[in-house]
Amino acid sequence: MLFEEDDTVYWEQMRLGDKQALFQLYNAMYFHLIRFGLKINADDELIKDCVNQLFLNLWDKRDRLNPVDNVKSYLMTSLRRVILDQLEYTDRMNTAVNNMGAEEDWTELSYEEILIKLQQDDELKRRLQFAIQKLTPRQMELIQLKFFEGLTYDQIAERTSQTVKTAYNTIYDAIKTLKKILK
Repeated sequence: MLFEEDDTVYWEQMRLGDKQALFQLYNAMYFHLIRFGLKINADDELIKDCVNQLFLNLWDKRDRLNPVDNVKSYLMTSLRRVILDQLEYTDRMNTAVNNMGAEEDWTELSYEEILIKLQQDDELKRRLQFAIQKLTPRQMELIQLKFFEGLTYDQIAERTSQTVKTAYNTIYDAIKTLKKILK
C-alpha cells in the first residue's frame, strides 16, 4: 500500500516537472513493466526499448497528464499500447521491405556493380533514343503519347484525329521496329 502511495506522489511530482520523481518512478516500476511486457512479447530488447520509450513519452507530455489513482496499472496499460504500436510499425516496415524485395532483387551491390548497372542503363537509353529516331514522325508521336504520357488508345485517337485501330496498329508497328533495331 505504501508502495502505491509513493508511486502516486512520484506521479504528481513528475507531472509538475520534477525529473527526479520521473527517475524514482522509473526505478520503482522498471522490473514490473519488463516482466509485464515479456508476457506480451518475448523479445527482451524490444520490451526494454518500449519501457524507455514509455517514460520518454510521459516526460514529453507531463503537463498534459491527468492525476492517476493506480500508477502501476496506468503504466502497464500504456506500455501495452507502446508495445503493440511498435509491433504494428515493425510489421508494416517488414511488409513494405518484402513488397520492395518482390519487385526487385535487393542483394547488396558493390560500388563497381552500381557503376556497371548505371553504365548499362545509359547504354540502353542511348540505344533506345537511336532506335526511336529511326521511327517515322507519326510513330514517334504515338510512342510518346502512349508510353511517356500514359494515354490510352482512345485518348491517342482523339488527340491525333485517328481511329483507335489506326493508333493501335501504328504503335504496334513502331514497337516491332524498335525490337528489331534493339536486337
